[in-house]
Amino acid sequence: MKIYGLKNCDTCRKAIKALPEAEFVDVRADGISPEVLAQAYEVLGEALVNTRSTTWRGMDEATRAMPVLDLLAQEPTVMKRPLIERDGEFLLGWTPKVQAALGL
Repeated sequence: MKIYGLKNCDTCRKAIKALPEAEFVDVRADGISPEVLAQAYEVLGEALVNTRSTTWRGMDEATRAMPVLDLLAQEPTVMKRPLIERDGEFLLGWTPKVQAALGL
């Protein structure tokens, strides 16, 4: 299991604490592979982009209009987080629904 997020994100910290066996990938420091992004986008679509984030609000319209995968490759911090990958399945966020799906 892998958790993709930011090390200073409170929500990501909660997920890491609840899932100590998971590998954490800091998308700002380590990046996220194009393959993982493409697979997550196939499953989650536009929900992968956090349009409520400070990063998103600071972007100009041309940047916001970029294809999602290009945008996330250029600005991984605009990804909604945490993105959890487990056995080829992708879960997004740290909602009660996600926690239930993980058996927590």
